[in-house]
Amino acid sequence: MIVVDALSKQFGQFQAVDEISFEVQRGEVVGFLGPNGAGKSTTMKMLTCYLPPTSGNAEVNGFSINSQRLQVQEQIGYLPESAPSYNEMQVEEFLSFIGEVRGYTGSELRRRVGRVLELTSLQEARKQIIDTLSKGFRQRTCLAQALIHDPPVLILDEPTDGLDPNQKHEVRELIRRMSEERTILVSTHILEEVEAVCTRALIISEGRLVGLGTPDELLSQSIYRNAITLSVSGVNAETLLEDLNGLEQVYSVERLEDMPNGAITVRVFPKDRESISSELEKFLKKKKMSIEQFFVERGRLDEVFRKLTLGN
Repeated sequence: MIVVDALSKQFGQFQAVDEISFEVQRGEVVGFLGPNGAGKSTTMKMLTCYLPPTSGNAEVNGFSINSQRLQVQEQIGYLPESAPSYNEMQVEEFLSFIGEVRGYTGSELRRRVGRVLELTSLQEARKQIIDTLSKGFRQRTCLAQALIHDPPVLILDEPTDGLDPNQKHEVRELIRRMSEERTILVSTHILEEVEAVCTRALIISEGRLVGLGTPDELLSQSIYRNAITLSVSGVNAETLLEDLNGLEQVYSVERLEDMPNGAITVRVFPKDRESISSELEKFLKKKKMSIEQFFVERGRLDEVFRKLTLGN
């Protein structure tokens, strides 16, 4: 649905986006990650034909951003960063205005406005002035305008930025529901968003693509992959550290703050990030150690993100 080929954007001497290439398949929800200023919003503005690229090309549902701009924009529902709208309008009035801009009139316009009000759960706020809405409802209103023309592709720029935890949950649930019928590209710097809603993630830094994969594939690059945090009682700390470091499958052991009940807490890092939970459990039982806590990590996306974007 989206094919990006060596896309670049330069502002004077500043290279905002530097020959990035990727594809988004039909039905995917792809997270577009990167620190502030990495080039995420610039890339999205090129994909929506708001900005022309300096070089390269992209196709949306088969239409080129360089030569078929109007057709591209017909394929896309776009939620820009900060959710711009006309604050003096009522919600329904604003959505009707956007529908008219898209060329709908009469019963077809009313049908489409009613449909997106229902989809985004805005029926009760339909007569409310946008300026009086909470940030969560305002975000939903601007998402509704992106759906008026029932596009096959949605491009959402920081859709949950600035929302409280409950509002974030509501928007993420909405994205999940919409993904059943649409291809969605979501720009975010909130790492939990990737695991919450995305099937794959792209990581961009200084305008370049530095990471690509499913959340689990990215997590597999973490040094915390399959690391085990465990607390045991009835054992000497130095003896425990020596015994664990002596295991063939263990790369290193880190002592953490002990539990209030006096149990010793350590984090065990396996070699090659392989799972060692069963072997470790057998070892602890053999030593007759009392296990107070045993937690296996999937990995830490924030650590992978730092490594890919900062090189450390």
